[in-house]
Amino acid sequence: MALDLSLRHRRLSRSTGGDLVIFTMLAAGAAFMAMPMVYTISNAFKPLNELFIYPPQFLVRHPTMDNFNDLFVLMAKSWVPVSRYFFNSLFIVAAGTAGNVVFGSLCAYALSKHSFPGKRVFNELILLSLMFAGAVLLIPHYLTISYLGWMNTYAAIIVPAWAMTLGVFLMRNFIDAMVHDTLLEAARMDGANEFDCYWRIAMPIVKPAWLTLIILAFQSLWGNQGSLYLYAEQLKPLPYALGQIVGGGIGRAGAAAAVTVILMIVPITVFVINQSQIVQTMGTSGITGE
Repeated sequence: MALDLSLRHRRLSRSTGGDLVIFTMLAAGAAFMAMPMVYTISNAFKPLNELFIYPPQFLVRHPTMDNFNDLFVLMAKSWVPVSRYFFNSLFIVAAGTAGNVVFGSLCAYALSKHSFPGKRVFNELILLSLMFAGAVLLIPHYLTISYLGWMNTYAAIIVPAWAMTLGVFLMRNFIDAMVHDTLLEAARMDGANEFDCYWRIAMPIVKPAWLTLIILAFQSLWGNQGSLYLYAEQLKPLPYALGQIVGGGIGRAGAAAAVTVILMIVPITVFVINQSQIVQTMGTSGITGE
């Protein structure tokens, strides 16, 4: 007992020099990882003569908003309103992300907390599906969507996002670790049905996991141009429209730099808002349930 108390009150001591070394290493790593983002933002504010200078300059010397002004002029000339492209992107991202979280968590809850024939096979299939690169699945996806008659519809982008097995894998591991069977049994004894156990008990406990899943699904869908399945201009998302606008050659290099920053801001903002939840997810990923 005395040994327990002494260990509990023992404080970790570290020299000032060690703290300085650790801080320096972390600061250097952070600066190195931030360099691509800083360079991209800097390019967006460079005039054309600085964009084509050789060797390239890392930071802008004479900042200008001409690149963004040129981009807005090009967007204003589009025969489909820019607001329509924004709506398409927001609708695809919102519907695809919501379905990914809901269906992924429902499947993960069933795989984690219920026993049924073929459960082990399903788990192995989910793990196996994570091994395939996205390019390998393009032809099967295209054939399936064409057979179902979903070509040139929002469903061609949204429904496949609901079946992303990464969400099932992430949620199942987190439910295994954090949602104990005794807690669910106590809820059932109090009269809770299975959906109540999932929605009112499991989902609040694994909040960091599904917030992390929201970020992953959002990033995947936000950059999806949908050009393989969407033919009507009124259905195309914002990344496709911006890509077409700046695809006019070297004269639109400044507008292309501005487009890169605009497309980068949204996922970064979502990540910054939920970064604490991601850290919590990574910190608890090694905990196993009893």
